[in-house]
Amino acid sequence: MKFHRLQDAGDLSGKTALMRVDFNTPMADGKVSDDTRLRAALASVAALSQQGAKTVLLSHLGRPKGKIRPDMSLKPVASAFSALLGRPVTFAENCGIGPKCAALIASRPDGDVILLENMRFLPGEETNDPDTAKALAKLGDIYVNDAFSAAHRAHASTEGIAHLLPAYAGLALQKELDALERALGSPKRPVMAVVGGAKVSSKITLLKNLVSKVDHLVIGGGMANTFLAAQGHPVGKSLCEHDLLALAREIEAAANAADCAVILPQDLVVAAEFKAHAAHRICGLDEVGAEEMILDAGPKTIAAISQVMGEVQTLIWNGPLGAFELAPFDAATVAAAQAAGRACQSGALIAVAGGGDTVAALNHAGVADQFSFVSTAGGAFLEWMEGKALPGIEALRGSTR
Repeated sequence: MKFHRLQDAGDLSGKTALMRVDFNTPMADGKVSDDTRLRAALASVAALSQQGAKTVLLSHLGRPKGKIRPDMSLKPVASAFSALLGRPVTFAENCGIGPKCAALIASRPDGDVILLENMRFLPGEETNDPDTAKALAKLGDIYVNDAFSAAHRAHASTEGIAHLLPAYAGLALQKELDALERALGSPKRPVMAVVGGAKVSSKITLLKNLVSKVDHLVIGGGMANTFLAAQGHPVGKSLCEHDLLALAREIEAAANAADCAVILPQDLVVAAEFKAHAAHRICGLDEVGAEEMILDAGPKTIAAISQVMGEVQTLIWNGPLGAFELAPFDAATVAAAQAAGRACQSGALIAVAGGGDTVAALNHAGVADQFSFVSTAGGAFLEWMEGKALPGIEALRGSTR
């Protein structure tokens, strides 16, 4: 994947870099409760400062929809980032993006770090208003995007500004894009994809794209029930989109045509109640009772997935295989994740995972740090898996003016 990298920017001494980050962090009692996304920006900020550049950070927090919301101010985030950085971060409070903001930035010495207030307080941010992008561009000399999780949005601070200044990918974004390229762009084959979650309807485009890109496609979670029902198996009171049975058959047919092996549950864990530690049993595909729900895949399925996982060289994972939040219906997800983690640790597998539920599931299984790369991006990761062009990334491919 070709795009302009921060290392290509040349001498930055005395220049101001506008850097898009994703500081949309969880908050509790007015303080940052998870600093994962803040830590991701440290490397690029350090690199810019070492080159003598002044760094102006642009981010959003929540969905204020163009209104000033004190409860969505980035001021607490500035304090948290300052603590991580080990030096002061200037917060541009209520200075907008006009002359007052420019004067504040100009007053800071080279190598300094400034965080602007929530980009989504600007009415023109989410509409990608050209005047808003131009006003932002006037504040700096170059643009750096280090926020993959916001790259699927064509907003003023993620896409519009990139066409007005020399634009580069930051170090965190580079790492993400390089990992995704290894997983699906030009992967080592065979390639296996694990796709789970509740509904087929939310991942139609994803499934259609993957069957033409991977060699093995594992379908799990609630969405597997729709495929089982399409094959004529009973699903009882399980989550199932009965109106999409024809679509499930179409996807399987497309997979067969593309020589992609679809792996569905071979046995099931069922219960009459959707709650932790509910009475449950393991059964065959045609043994689900009318009052039962499918909540996980059984041991035969786990063995089959683990076997194929040992034969492939690349794995991409999005979504759990069962109701992993409720023990013991986390067994399939945990076992498969741990098998992938072991293969990664041995050097036999490149495994890339992403999506909110996926990250939580891998953390639950204790293997997130064993995967080759785990993306914290939600929508951007899913759209990338769907084969869609991401506006924030496409803008980094053009001329650096």
